[in-house]
Amino acid sequence: MSSSAARSPRPEASQDFRHETNSHETNSHETSGREASRTACFSVHARAEPGIMPRVLELFAKRGLVPSSWHSATSGPLENGVESELTIDIQMRGMATETADFIAARLRQIADVELVLTSQKR
Repeated sequence: MSSSAARSPRPEASQDFRHETNSHETNSHETSGREASRTACFSVHARAEPGIMPRVLELFAKRGLVPSSWHSATSGPLENGVESELTIDIQMRGMATETADFIAARLRQIADVELVLTSQKR
């Protein structure tokens, strides 16, 4: 068998494959176009503990995601010289609704996280 014959698929197989790929790509592009225009927003309220921020960021990093925006601040009365509440506001452009819901549920499971609010903007 020649090396060129080994590399090229049968013509009818490649035509079928292209047809399936094109129809799948159309649906994928339509969905990803809608999702790409959306921004998932998370507001995480937690006790001001040193390990909270890396645990929150880890949920994104495990999925190969870098938040579009991250802002964190401490507030509340000082307890032993440390502010008592940490608020983290995160925005993630192009995140699918299902992924955002999953991450929000996981954020709520982190120890010392008291409240997670979510929203979506276009």
